[in-house]
Amino acid sequence: MRQSLLYSLFSSCCLTVALLTAQAFAQTASGEYGNEGRAIERVLHTQQDAWNRHDLEGFMTGYWNSSELTFFSGATEQHGWQATIERYLATYGSPGHEMGKLEFSGLRIEVLGQEGAFVRGSWKLTMSNGKTPHGLFTLVFRKFSDGWKIVHDHTSTAE
Repeated sequence: MRQSLLYSLFSSCCLTVALLTAQAFAQTASGEYGNEGRAIERVLHTQQDAWNRHDLEGFMTGYWNSSELTFFSGATEQHGWQATIERYLATYGSPGHEMGKLEFSGLRIEVLGQEGAFVRGSWKLTMSNGKTPHGLFTLVFRKFSDGWKIVHDHTSTAE
């Protein structure tokens, strides 16, 4: 009798843990990230809005302003905030280049703790000539005293 009661309690606890885990996963999968995830999502929307205003400095506020920032694109590595903004300026801000309209989609935000998060998603530029360069990105965010910042960006372009 006692073993049966213990087994029943153990089974109930396992079922409860499984249901809570499934609920937490469902919330993450449906885009309900909690306060920290929503704060990260706001950083990305702020970047998107700044880009669409052709404000590269505003766009770069989403990045950690440090020489330790890393940005990988194609076979190229940039190290540091300054090198990253220089890359953006050369690619999109110099004469003869267009920034287009930026859209992020398919965001999947995984908050890894109080000070770290992992974000995956897609980006697309709509250019005035109708072309739509696009690709995927993986971001690592870290929480600082002034909020969440991208500390690593790995962006790919579909060809």
